Amino acid sequence: MVTTSIPGSTGAGKPGTPALPVSSRRMVDAPTRMFHALFALCFLGAYVTSEGESMRLLHVTLGYSMAGLLVFRVVYGLVGPRHARLSLLWRKLQTAPQWLGSVRQSLSGMAGVAVNWRQGQNLALAFAVVALLLMVVPLTLSGYGSYNEWGDWLEDVHGVIGDAFLVLVLAHIALIAVMSVLRHKNMAMPMVHGRTEGPGPDLVTRNHAWLAVLVLVAVLGYWSWEWQQSPKGLVSAQAVSDLLSGRESDDAD
Repeated sequence: MVTTSIPGSTGAGKPGTPALPVSSRRMVDAPTRMFHALFALCFLGAYVTSEGESMRLLHVTLGYSMAGLLVFRVVYGLVGPRHARLSLLWRKLQTAPQWLGSVRQSLSGMAGVAVNWRQGQNLALAFAVVALLLMVVPLTLSGYGSYNEWGDWLEDVHGVIGDAFLVLVLAHIALIAVMSVLRHKNMAMPMVHGRTEGPGPDLVTRNHAWLAVLVLVAVLGYWSWEWQQSPKGLVSAQAVSDLLSGRESDDAD
């Protein structure tokens, strides 16, 4: 656990007094945060570049990057530190029947039954994370088949899965926003700097920053390799020209 100072906070509410130290603890390690950031960036980029042929190679590269990041997360979740284990998500999901049972009993008017809504929020978040990880497999396979022209129907399947993935991402973001309001703290920040306010020991004792850097270097190296393998680059000159023409047209308007 470490103590930090919150800007603007004061010792006794008087102007000019030193800021009070606020305890915080590390909740998420660097490799997990790096995976989360790159995974989100790749999906956003892949979704934006999904239409048309001019950016298809970039779209495919980002899709393959998502698949590679998924492999890393699964391996890290199996052999990595305890706090990053995928088994933690599974144990949370295993409590779903018991929680749903308490909800049914509460709705039926059974006396003495209290619903743990905080547990319900955690269950919903765990379900969204697992669903997003699982959906990468059909998303990547349908995209690979479509790119290699295994059948025109795969392109439609790929589009449907991509749209469903986007809906799930938006639901995930909305859930975190709701939880932030209900718990009176930003639930997204641990995925940014790894820490959360509050007393207690660090749940993550080692940050493993070197592994996060290695993941970033691997992804950037793969992008560089794909760029070199493509004679015209990942984005065609026509796409860049169209983009610039669109900006010039907007400026003229």
